[in-house]
Amino acid sequence: MEKTITVRVSRRVKHPLYHKFITKSKKYHAHDEANECRVGDEVRLMETRPLSRSKRWRVVEILKRAE
Repeated sequence: MEKTITVRVSRRVKHPLYHKFITKSKKYHAHDEANECRVGDEVRLMETRPLSRSKRWRVVEILKRAE
């Protein structure tokens, strides 16, 4: 898909029984109009109308470029 990026959002949660922190992640498809995002970039997303079956987010800005 052109102009589409996959963004992984990670969060740390504490296991209720073992009290150990676990990293859980979820993937979102986002619209990148300028097609300027690269692998490893940190981006800010904004919710938008459905653009396709799986795209409901769009890129607002690139916070940090990948090295």
